[in-house]
Amino acid sequence: MPETAVMTIPHEPAAPRRKGRPRDASADERILAAAAELILKRGYDNMTVDEVAAVAKAGKATVYRRWAGKEDLAFAALSQLYTSEFPIPDTGTIAGDLRAAYRQGLEFANSDAGRAYLRMSVAESLRDERIATLYIGAHNAQEAASRMIFERAIERGEVRPDIPIDIAVSQFGGLLVLCSITGQRMPKADDVDALIDMLLNGIRA
Repeated sequence: MPETAVMTIPHEPAAPRRKGRPRDASADERILAAAAELILKRGYDNMTVDEVAAVAKAGKATVYRRWAGKEDLAFAALSQLYTSEFPIPDTGTIAGDLRAAYRQGLEFANSDAGRAYLRMSVAESLRDERIATLYIGAHNAQEAASRMIFERAIERGEVRPDIPIDIAVSQFGGLLVLCSITGQRMPKADDVDALIDMLLNGIRA
């Protein structure tokens, strides 16, 4: 039986390969994390693009291909940082909810990262309106979520329906910010019950 003829179809010439290494997909994440870490530790003024590149193990040119300069890089890093929120507990009572939320907040505020976050947020918000907008947005989102603790307590009949929820919510966060920027003693986990008693019962004899 004769062999079947095979027709060869000419292929188009392959496109020339680009020179250089392919783009590192994880570089953005590493660079933003490094920038946020350095801003927290040293503040915006003492953070440099060279140092960010070194910490992120990325070339300086790689950083500048993604962000035009230090200002844009800092804004992008803080945009990502301010997306985190603390979960709001739901224990069934306002005292239980506040106890869990306060312990969580104090654990963060008493950590090196937490203290740096609070101080940096105040300082950078005063320096840059864009960062102020980020911080205020994150703060408002967390406070809006925290209102649920008091709204549930009103529904359960644990507190009066006419309580000033905004003030009740902002008391704790305001205390943490004040202590962080003035150097006053930050409340500890042992102070949680006293803080809750002050909020729920006041100081009247």
